[in-house]
Amino acid sequence: MAETITLADFQKIELRTAKVLEAKEHPNADKLLILQIEVGEERKQICAGIKKHYRPEDLVGRTIIVVNNLAPAVLRGEESQGMLLAASHEDSVVLLRPDQDLPSGCQVR
Repeated sequence: MAETITLADFQKIELRTAKVLEAKEHPNADKLLILQIEVGEERKQICAGIKKHYRPEDLVGRTIIVVNNLAPAVLRGEESQGMLLAASHEDSVVLLRPDQDLPSGCQVR
C-alpha cells in the first residue's frame, strides 16, 4: 500500500471527465499512446502507457477520467498535460470512465 495522505492532500487533485478527440501511437515509445482530449473548454495532450491494451481508434469519442492539474511532463519527446485513470490486474488494464454519458469537464469527487 502507498503512503497515507490527508484529506487536504487529496483535495489538491483535480479529477475531471474528458473526451478523447484523437489518439495515435507515440513515435518514440513502445507502450505509449498520445491522446488529444477535451476537458470542458480546454484541449490538452496526454501520453498514456496503454498501447498494449487499447487501439487508438477505439478510444476516440470515449469519456475518460483524468488528473487535470498534474504538472506537465515530457515523455519521450512529447508533452503530457495530465494523466488518465485506469485500473490494472495482472496483465489487464481498464480505463476508468463514467457509467453514464457526461459532458467533458465534469468534476469527479
